[in-house]
Amino acid sequence: MQEFVNKVWYPNKNTPLAYKVFKRLLLPLSLLFWLVSGVRRVLFKCGIKQTFALPVPVIIVGNITVGGSGKTPMVIFLIELMRKHGLKPGVISRGYGVEFEGVKSVERHMSAAEVGDEPAMIVARTAVPMVIGADRVKAAKALIHSGQVDVIISDDGLQHYRLERDIELLILDGERRFGNEMLLPSGPLREGVWRAKHVDFTIVNGKAHDGEFQMSLQPQAIQPVSASGNGTFVPCPVVAVAGIGNPQRFFNTLHEQGHTLTKCHEFEDHQKFTLELLTQVAGEQTILMTEKDAVKCRDFAKDNWWYLAVDAKLPTKFEVNLMDKLHRVIVEKEGKSDGV
Repeated sequence: MQEFVNKVWYPNKNTPLAYKVFKRLLLPLSLLFWLVSGVRRVLFKCGIKQTFALPVPVIIVGNITVGGSGKTPMVIFLIELMRKHGLKPGVISRGYGVEFEGVKSVERHMSAAEVGDEPAMIVARTAVPMVIGADRVKAAKALIHSGQVDVIISDDGLQHYRLERDIELLILDGERRFGNEMLLPSGPLREGVWRAKHVDFTIVNGKAHDGEFQMSLQPQAIQPVSASGNGTFVPCPVVAVAGIGNPQRFFNTLHEQGHTLTKCHEFEDHQKFTLELLTQVAGEQTILMTEKDAVKCRDFAKDNWWYLAVDAKLPTKFEVNLMDKLHRVIVEKEGKSDGV
């Protein structure tokens, strides 16, 4: 299904006519989506729908397209940057694919099935205070109440207008960008391309245009997937698997590193893995996967399953500009809290 949708949303000169025709058939639904989402934005802008401001800075890391663009590595980058500057960041997220009431704190021992793959990965990597929940206002308030944070990073939530934000970061896939530039379901957009002009920073995972900041994902050491695993990866032919928004990007990275890939298997984004499913794909061969996929396989992984971690790298200018703006926000909020 994901492959079919990608051909509709991200066409090229070789895309068969049938996919273009299907896109046009979906236009009435896209018009309805535009109407509903537009009315919702107006209601928030006019104050008919209530928004909530928080006493600490809120940084939104989001996108206007469906699918992976590099938000999670960006969130991890921000956590480390905030800490480097003496701040205490906390993270909120929806917790995709997990059903529960209210909000839930994410702990390092929790599985992806309990909290979602991205929250599990973020906390496993950084041990950051994190709360998930459909209501991001409640999630943020829970973090503030804990007394552990003085800045909140929202993993996704660019369209969650109920939560007032101080800084918006738009993350784009440099290869796909805005696709066919159409709204759901005809295209990948949650909001029109116009939205990109109203964020504070645009970060591109790949080649950036003027006014944008380029983010590169730098491969780190290959590590065992198993929670009890140890040892060092020895180069060998591998089966590459990926259940992320743009699997081909991961496969390209492995090729660039010189790995021999006997098979590349794409799964749906946020795919739920089992031992049986991956054994069916790879048999007893060595598997190499993404870090986001690995957190879903820790409890049943074989000894020859490995994952490649990546770190986001951005220009120093971005760090300086972001921290300058964040410090201005902090001063402003402190002034309000003092009654100035």
